[in-house]
Amino acid sequence: RSRPWTPRVNLAVATVALGGDKSMRPSSYEVLEGDFTLSEAAQPGGPQNMWLVPGSPDLAGSVVELPRLTSPNTRLREQLGTVKDDFDFILIDCPPALGPVTVNALAAADRVIVPVQAEYLALEGLVQFLDTLKLVQRELNPALTMAGVVITMYDDRTRLSQDVERELRQHLPAPVFKTVIPRSVRVAEAPSYGIPVTEYARRSRGSTAYLALADQVINRG
Repeated sequence: RSRPWTPRVNLAVATVALGGDKSMRPSSYEVLEGDFTLSEAAQPGGPQNMWLVPGSPDLAGSVVELPRLTSPNTRLREQLGTVKDDFDFILIDCPPALGPVTVNALAAADRVIVPVQAEYLALEGLVQFLDTLKLVQRELNPALTMAGVVITMYDDRTRLSQDVERELRQHLPAPVFKTVIPRSVRVAEAPSYGIPVTEYARRSRGSTAYLALADQVINRG
């Protein structure tokens, strides 16, 4: 069985956090443009069993360029179809915007995990995202399901975080993961070393929370 592989399709932030370089080529931008295949762009990166398709700052131009191409919303899905059976898990990391890159990811995915910061403005963004998700399910990917919402940057010392968590759990028409990700200096520091927090500070609160979240994701099937 081939090794799990994680394509990163944001503006190179996740690529750098995993020890890559934003100038790495070919990138996910060239894959979406059709200049390279996913197989050609994938390379070892991050932890020992992870492969990476690096992100690129050029993805910012996809807002203009992707709509001009054939099948602009399903280009990533078509590319994944050629390698999907070769890997145990494929994770698509998206930019925090509802642009063509995110639509491509939703059209290609089986399940979606939505991180929501424990602040009220994040709730407004979540409502907009859920509307987009319904549209993608109806028009592009009927099999797409919501794996869950994960609350991030949570500070249990503040009433704000507690209120946001309560609102999500009581009123959100979508599953919310039991585990919340706390604000953590170690989580913030890890990207500067190019490794995940689970390797940088395995016993930290943030690392423990992410490991617990991973178990919940796997257990949900």
